[in-house]
Amino acid sequence: MKVSYFEDTDTLYIEFRKTDIAESRDLDENTILGVDKNGNVCAITFEHASQHTDVRHLIVEGIAA
Repeated sequence: MKVSYFEDTDTLYIEFRKTDIAESRDLDENTILGVDKNGNVCAITFEHASQHTDVRHLIVEGIAA
């Protein structure tokens, strides 16, 4: 998984798996899902991210399988 924040566009991008995105689906006016050819969500984009969360602080928690 990869998390990227683009300050110039205030966009937060979370990539769950590295694969080709076949379709983008608007979840709401600020949230876009990237899905593969099988309909699996592989990425999510949050526009105007700083208005909805504190993008300056990122906490990553992992759970061992």
